Amino acid sequence: MTQGLILIDFQKGFEAPIWGQRNNKDAETNAAGLLAAWRAGHAPVVHVRHASTQAGSPLAKGSAGFAFMDALAPKGDEPVFEKSVNSAFIGTGLEAYLRDQSIKAVVIAGLTTPHCVSTSARMAANLGFDVILAHDACATFARNGDMSWSDASMAIDPETSHQIAVAHLHGEFVRAQSCDEILKSL
Repeated sequence: MTQGLILIDFQKGFEAPIWGQRNNKDAETNAAGLLAAWRAGHAPVVHVRHASTQAGSPLAKGSAGFAFMDALAPKGDEPVFEKSVNSAFIGTGLEAYLRDQSIKAVVIAGLTTPHCVSTSARMAANLGFDVILAHDACATFARNGDMSWSDASMAIDPETSHQIAVAHLHGEFVRAQSCDEILKSL
């Protein structure tokens, strides 16, 4: 079975200070290790990036932050899908591409764990793909109680947010594994 690697939103805009405190400073390095292994094995790699429609977003199309992080930028004919919602499958040709390439299993890594990564992983599973989440090649930011239903006492640190998101996915939508576990199984 061909296993594809889906890299979600590894964009320079996520380096902007506006996002605040972040967990897992090694996420990009770990994802780059997966990317190198997939490329070495000539396995399918898919890049997804967010084209924000919010004014002033660091991820807005045409902004410097829209660009891929250098270590995780596409090469050659690796496909790129652009989305403007959380799911990599909504408004893109990702599902059709995976099916056309006979890819039935995917490894997902990206930013941010409880948002675009989680939404895309859930959808991939619901569409019938076998999904592995490279949990240590994902990261997120603190939730600062800035939601209209919340207050500052509801703030969630980034590591807790990440762990909760992974826990919600593991066993129901994905198999959460470390990059080392994934690389050993190749």
